[in-house]
Amino acid sequence: MEAIISFFQRGGFFMYAILVMGIFALTIIIERMIVLLGKNRIDTAGFVNQVIGYIRDGKPDRALEFCNYSRAALPEIVRAGLEQANRTPDEIQNAMEVKAMSVIPKLEKRTGYLSMTANVATLLGLLGTVWGLIQSFQAVAHADAAQKAALLSSGISVAMNTTAFGLITAIPCMIAYAFLHEKTNELIDEINENVARIYQYLVHRSKTVESTHESPKNTW
Repeated sequence: MEAIISFFQRGGFFMYAILVMGIFALTIIIERMIVLLGKNRIDTAGFVNQVIGYIRDGKPDRALEFCNYSRAALPEIVRAGLEQANRTPDEIQNAMEVKAMSVIPKLEKRTGYLSMTANVATLLGLLGTVWGLIQSFQAVAHADAAQKAALLSSGISVAMNTTAFGLITAIPCMIAYAFLHEKTNELIDEINENVARIYQYLVHRSKTVESTHESPKNTW
């Protein structure tokens, strides 16, 4: 622990700036994990089959009630369509699309900051190294000839700490970004596929209801 503290303190001001970026990235990672792997983690196959079953049985109200048990993205979009179940296919589609435009961006929210954080942490590390080298050369310029080699070696060692810490922060950020980005895309593709399936059943029901309400033509 003392070695870590000493490593951090020798890096100077830029170590604190990199630490702030690391804490910022960690906060985003935790929040995105909760949203993607917690709030939106449902038994998708079971949910879709249950909703389709209610629609087939002519019970959209039961399907709507079933959707109310979850606040995940898929049930939210499906709920919007079910609320328009007795209307035209275009109205059902519009309701789902409008809801998707408000729900889907929440899944992609803030993930891009991880890539930015990794780049900034790396650049701060390099900037800290350059700054440390400048200070080292300035100190060597006014030192005795016998001390110059020792001072320069020590200064370079200290300056490189910021680059190391910047990379230590940036690499996990890039890994987390790739993982969360892939999970987000998988979730969105899954939502689109299953919303389309449920929409087809809603449209079929809508057309069936519409045809049963048509007045029969009089024959003479």
